[in-house]
Amino acid sequence: MSLYERHGASGGHRPVLVVVLEGWVDAGLGADGAIAALLGSSSTELVATFDGDTLIDQRARRPVVHLVDGVNQGLTWPVIQLRAGHDAAGADVCYLIGPEPDFHWPAFTRAVVELGSALDVRLVVGLGAFPAPAPHTRPVRLAATAPPASAELVAGVGTVTGALDVPSGIWNVLELGFGEAGIPAIGLWARVPHYVAGMAFPAASAALVDGLVQISGLAFDTVGLHGEADVAIRQVDDLIARSAEHTAMVHKLEQSLDAVEGNPLEVGQIPTGDELADELERYLRQQPGPDEPPGDR
Repeated sequence: MSLYERHGASGGHRPVLVVVLEGWVDAGLGADGAIAALLGSSSTELVATFDGDTLIDQRARRPVVHLVDGVNQGLTWPVIQLRAGHDAAGADVCYLIGPEPDFHWPAFTRAVVELGSALDVRLVVGLGAFPAPAPHTRPVRLAATAPPASAELVAGVGTVTGALDVPSGIWNVLELGFGEAGIPAIGLWARVPHYVAGMAFPAASAALVDGLVQISGLAFDTVGLHGEADVAIRQVDDLIARSAEHTAMVHKLEQSLDAVEGNPLEVGQIPTGDELADELERYLRQQPGPDEPPGDR
């Protein structure tokens, strides 16, 4: 039995496949913001949907019921789908989006690789973000992962150096599957300041789209994302400037970033940011929205 159903869209000619599946680490909503910007850049068509009954735990990812005056108007079920669109120059790009599957990862990987081969995908790029001891005052750096057959792709991006064993998301299974099938694959991971990891940090999304452009040759406009990033960074600046302790922590992070290379994730070099993260979240929740005048909350 096939795990997916094909629909009308062809997928285009030699597309790049971008993978963002929700459920694994996405610090600062970096990948979420990036895929939202990519999908919003052009219209897309449905290429394939995957069997949710087989792949998704529907108690962990419950469908949404639509009620009108107590009448059940239907459900929206969580779905993994493959969509096709274009970049700003008209080049073909496909998106694998939706929830990370809860079950049958090897079978799901075989199905995705089969689809990728049928579409003659030329490159697969996964997007993600993880919390790191990095200051918000510096550009977001990327780290890359790739299967052995695509190891040369990481040279222009950067890596988390050294040996490291960490829990895996579905992307790591997919990249190995594509590598075994002879399809180039690379994962791009934004290093998000750990004290803003629990809130939207558009600088991470902008860095991921910029990295996608660099590695794939696709064309996407990131002016809007960078504008959102500037606003968010100014908000964080404003809070940190009010506390000598927080300012000192950011300065220490800056010094560590300059001095420390080769420490996987730079762990153990700087103090925890949990207290600052909590205060940042409280502060940002109190800020007016873009169309809301100050003082309305």
